[in-house]
Amino acid sequence: MRRGAAIAAVAIALGVSGVGAYRLAPAPAPAAESAGWREIAWPFPRDGWPAGRAFRCDGACAGTELYVRAKRGFCNCDRGVADDDEVDRVADVDLISPRFAAVAPGEEVGLGEMRGRARRYDLDMADGVRHAAIGIAVSRRCDLFVAAAQGHGEAGVVQRAALAFLERPEMKLWATAALDGQ
Repeated sequence: MRRGAAIAAVAIALGVSGVGAYRLAPAPAPAAESAGWREIAWPFPRDGWPAGRAFRCDGACAGTELYVRAKRGFCNCDRGVADDDEVDRVADVDLISPRFAAVAPGEEVGLGEMRGRARRYDLDMADGVRHAAIGIAVSRRCDLFVAAAQGHGEAGVVQRAALAFLERPEMKLWATAALDGQ
């Protein structure tokens, strides 16, 4: 009986500490707001991964929303993000709308030390409006950092805005902390 209780206590402690560490990762600095980006609430229901962070750009990239999160222990440790099928599966574009279609082959991208791929999509939203979207999946060791961005503008504009925001020092710091479980 004691052994079972001890195992349950360890499992609960590990689960809570992992979620707590992820949520306690440093938030991006207020400098992000000066670029037209502001943090908004994570809009998606819970799934098998911790909630991430969501941002909206009201500046030059008006209407673009970006959703980011770490997926620890979810990557091919040897190859990382190697193909477009993997981006389709892991980048969380399906959270925005389950009706998405790639419009072109993906391309290699890097965010700091992480390497992976980005791919452009058309989304059919529930209200019948079509949006452009970008799925980004980059890896470090056996972990993924994923981003999905969507907006009313052209897909290239949405992609450039999302990648520029993710390259900001405070976002790279947050991504690293989230992947490290801090």
